[in-house]
Amino acid sequence: MKTKAPSMSIIRGLLFTYDIENTDDSEREARIASADVNNEKELTELFDDLTKPEFLIYTKSEQDWFIGSIEHFLATSNSFDDVFKKMTTYFSSEIADQRKFMRVLLRCLQHYKLEANAS
Repeated sequence: MKTKAPSMSIIRGLLFTYDIENTDDSEREARIASADVNNEKELTELFDDLTKPEFLIYTKSEQDWFIGSIEHFLATSNSFDDVFKKMTTYFSSEIADQRKFMRVLLRCLQHYKLEANAS
C-alpha cells in the first residue's frame, strides 16, 4: 500500500473534536473548556477522553498517516499555524506552544496504537 503524504488538513480533521464548529455535545464542550490546554497532564487526560476513542476507529493505515504527519511536521520545525489558524477551539486559553501540544498529541497517538496492537 502506498504511503500517504504528510498532511496538515488531516491533523486539523483529527482535532475537529475541539473545534467550535463541532457543536453537538455541551458536555464535551464543557470538558474541553475546563482543561488547561497548556498543562501536559490535563492535555493528555483530555486526549485520552476525547481523541483516543475516535483515533481507534480509524484503520491502521489512517492511524499511521496521522502519526507520520505529526512526526514529519515536528521534524521540519513547522509551527502548526496551518492547523490552528483555521480553527477556533473550546479551549479556555490560547495554546502557548503549538509544537509542545503536537508532541503531547503524538505521544498519545503512539501510545493508543501500541495499546490497540497489544490487544
